[in-house]
Amino acid sequence: MGLRVAVVGSGPAGSSAAEVLAKAGIETYLFERKLDNAKPCGGAIPLCMVDEFDLPQKIIDRQVKKMKMISPSNREVNIGSTLKNGEYIGMCRREVLDGFLRNRAAQLGANLINGTVYQLDLPDSDHQPYTLHYADHSNGAVQGEMKTLKVDLVIGADGANSRIAKAIDAGDYNYAIAFQERIRLPEDKMAYYEDLAEMYVGDDVSTDFYAWVFPKFDHVAVGTGTMKVNQANIKKLQAGIRQRAAKRLEGGEIIKVEAHPIPEHPRPRPVRGRVVLIGDALGTVTKSSGEGIYFAAKSGRMCAELIVERSQNGQKVPTEKDLKDFMKHWNKEYGATYLVLDILQRVFYRSDATREAFVEMCDDIDVQKMTFDSYLYKTVVPANPLTQMKVTAKTIGSLLRGNALAP
Repeated sequence: MGLRVAVVGSGPAGSSAAEVLAKAGIETYLFERKLDNAKPCGGAIPLCMVDEFDLPQKIIDRQVKKMKMISPSNREVNIGSTLKNGEYIGMCRREVLDGFLRNRAAQLGANLINGTVYQLDLPDSDHQPYTLHYADHSNGAVQGEMKTLKVDLVIGADGANSRIAKAIDAGDYNYAIAFQERIRLPEDKMAYYEDLAEMYVGDDVSTDFYAWVFPKFDHVAVGTGTMKVNQANIKKLQAGIRQRAAKRLEGGEIIKVEAHPIPEHPRPRPVRGRVVLIGDALGTVTKSSGEGIYFAAKSGRMCAELIVERSQNGQKVPTEKDLKDFMKHWNKEYGATYLVLDILQRVFYRSDATREAFVEMCDDIDVQKMTFDSYLYKTVVPANPLTQMKVTAKTIGSLLRGNALAP
């Protein structure tokens, strides 16, 4: 009997994992409780993801080629002049992107189950299967029909409030909250955001992160993120971004309000036995940029590729050590990126003075090029050493002017 794998959650992480497993002919069960789930999220994806994950243009609402960084004092810096022809940041709605990835995994042979996984029974020995208890919603009933499924390996891709993480006692992590309103604008106002996205920084819009206005299919997403998670605070910050962008949002109509937790760092114990976490359940969101979609999909793909390899295309059952090797590969590949972005967040999001310095620094073409290249292609681009020195000097200069290096 071949390997049986359950993937719980079909966002970019779960669907990308299920696709790789199904392609290799491994018996794969992909669980999703809400097939029309629209996750509140900026929805920006880097150019390399479009190629790497073979995404069709039709799921990309907008190709953003211009970015405005707006400082606490409303200084505006235009970014994007370094982009070459054909380079852009993709903006998508999560329900469209997730639906596409999920359906592709199902077409390739993953068994898609519209169900909510409530419980995972851990086996007594290395050779026994795991039992998932779930409510099957395929008959349309909200409560669903209770069922069980036995599998050899479980991938938890069920987001920040992961039940799989709880079942394996993966440990907690701090999380931020993203709050977003989707606003439909009059045509002339929408034209302004044709291929432009805005990022606002300042204590009034986020005490430890940034706020955004991102263009979508027929509306803009206006939101903020913060680690100080209480309702009064979030309401105040959202009012702040609405006020800062007020002129550009005049006559807009709110069509949806959404909020979602965002992990702040990886969970301490993401692997136990033959259970492994990926995506938000693992905690793959980056600091500073708060980017999660690409890294979630990448974690799913890397994890599944390792399972295919170690199971010899489903002939044998991978071990805990195999799954821990996935975490080793992951940290080796992306550890430095996370570290750099963590430091940037600590340095630049500390006060309005440091934020002013940050926006000023973004006015430099070399800084823009390095930043955009590392975002679009996910490589910490080795710039020519002179450029690197110049960028470092500019960073320190900006920080000194902003009194940002004071302890």
